[in-house]
Amino acid sequence: MRLRHIAKALPIIEESPFVEHDPKSLKGKWKERFGNDHPIHIEVGMGKGKFITSLAMLNPDINYIGIERADSVLFRALQKQQELQLPNLVLILLNADELALVFGREEVDRIYLNFSDPWPKDRHALRRLTSERYLNIYRQILSTAGRVEFKTDNKGLFDYSITTAPSSGWNVLDVTYDLHHSIYSEGNVMTEYEERFSSEGNPICRAVFTCNS
Repeated sequence: MRLRHIAKALPIIEESPFVEHDPKSLKGKWKERFGNDHPIHIEVGMGKGKFITSLAMLNPDINYIGIERADSVLFRALQKQQELQLPNLVLILLNADELALVFGREEVDRIYLNFSDPWPKDRHALRRLTSERYLNIYRQILSTAGRVEFKTDNKGLFDYSITTAPSSGWNVLDVTYDLHHSIYSEGNVMTEYEERFSSEGNPICRAVFTCNS
């Protein structure tokens, strides 16, 4: 489902203090941006922001960065942040291709990928956020003990991802095809899509990826 275009979104985003407007200048300096030494967790493709704002409220000792490429979508997350004004949350309008231009080596401690576009056609496989192309980008910015947490309702994308990750030099852990009825459900924070899909009876798949080296 596509969110309709919001004409006023970009001007408001460009003026907001809750959005980092020059993220490339902060490469390797994000802890200075937050003014503390707390771990940094990012969500790539944050949608309307329910997941990352919830995490930021629950975990004040973690710095969160929400990343979204579409201004009309980021605008919805910004509305939540304008209301909450969470000091440990920053939003960025950015394409995932540019992550290594924004974050330094081992600067990020966790990456969340939630209900990413499955790009079902084979010719579009490299656009999937769990393709080898993107896993290589995550490797550049993720700390040694860092991890990628991946959730989707799309079984085809999930099967592709847990196969691609090991062949790209990643460990695959905590695999479940039915998150909400598994041992990994405790403490799970749901996204907007997750709430909708699970209410319709669709099982949610989840896995964790860690770097081999």
